[in-house]
Amino acid sequence: MDFLNFPAILVAAVSALVVGFIWYNPKVFGNAWMEAAGLTEAQLKAGNMVKIFILSFVFAFFLAMTMMQMSIHQTGVLGLVGGDASAALPSYAAFMADYGDAFRTYKHGALHGVLAGFFVALPIIGTNALFERKSGKYIMINAGYWIVTLGIMGAIVCGWQ
Repeated sequence: MDFLNFPAILVAAVSALVVGFIWYNPKVFGNAWMEAAGLTEAQLKAGNMVKIFILSFVFAFFLAMTMMQMSIHQTGVLGLVGGDASAALPSYAAFMADYGDAFRTYKHGALHGVLAGFFVALPIIGTNALFERKSGKYIMINAGYWIVTLGIMGAIVCGWQ
């Protein structure tokens, strides 16, 4: 069983940009985020958007690959046999025949993504924001984005088979 599902990883990476487009829209959290971040529309328009979107997609791709490791438990079993299923003992194939699809659901992936948002993204964003002297509002807007995004990414990479 191959867990490196590139179509799912690509769709999960794109989902981060789609959620960001919605989340940071001025009609949703965009204006509040700009205020909390201390940015003006002129400053935002001065950025190189091509570079920003390309790098954002690359980073989202990395996150999607990480969510695959965090949400698909069978990747841990594959790691126990050295990462090469063809070199594993027959017991590996028997185990995967019995449990290869266990917890491979969108719901399970979403759970792991949301947990990653709370226990990985929130502490990182919160720590940086504290030292940058940003507000709780800034932390909640950005952490909320990552909690939702990682939930969606986890659902996609775990459930898509």
